[in-house]
Amino acid sequence: MFPISDVIPSRTFPVITIALIIANSLVFLYMLTLPDPLLERFVFMYSLIPAYFSWTNVLTSMFLHGGWLHVIGNMVYLWIFGDNVEDRLGHAGYLLFYLASGGVAAMAQVILDPGSGVPMLGASGAIAGVMGAYFVLYPHSRVLAFVFLFFLIDLVEIPAIFFLGIWFVMQVFSGVGSLGTTATGGTAFWAHVGGFVAGIVVGGVLRARTPRWVQGQEF
Repeated sequence: MFPISDVIPSRTFPVITIALIIANSLVFLYMLTLPDPLLERFVFMYSLIPAYFSWTNVLTSMFLHGGWLHVIGNMVYLWIFGDNVEDRLGHAGYLLFYLASGGVAAMAQVILDPGSGVPMLGASGAIAGVMGAYFVLYPHSRVLAFVFLFFLIDLVEIPAIFFLGIWFVMQVFSGVGSLGTTATGGTAFWAHVGGFVAGIVVGGVLRARTPRWVQGQEF
């Protein structure tokens, strides 16, 4: 399944979501201009390496990506789910939430693999937080996604709670499968899990504070 949109229009202009997409894209385009030796140095300087933990690198690593599929996939997910969460949190609150989710995500991976010397990079931990908040705040929403079945491709509407729930379960199982292995690259599944859980907590608190008559207007 590959999502392309949800069914809830933004009530406000998603200035922070768009700014984050632009920032991530510009950093990635800059990385493409670097020759291999400088690119390797850049990645090791600004990504997060658990064995050499740095709070500064927790922040900078959120804006680095390892390839076209990595950055495009992350930005599509951010665009689909970010605008509505930004609506609910407000622009400043959403930015703080996004960065905090990325920090929680990074710490989840570091705690479970503290000796790793593999650079961690990407916005997916922070975006997982956005997805977790969306999961709680908009349980009745639907996601328009391409579904690939052998040689058939179909465009279908999938309940957001199902789409995001399946995604989260896959991250948990993949994370469990990665325990005890020696990482040489790949996906930081526990960062995804940590970010998503952080989003669920924040979304749950926000939803609990929302009057029921307002909740009834949600998709």
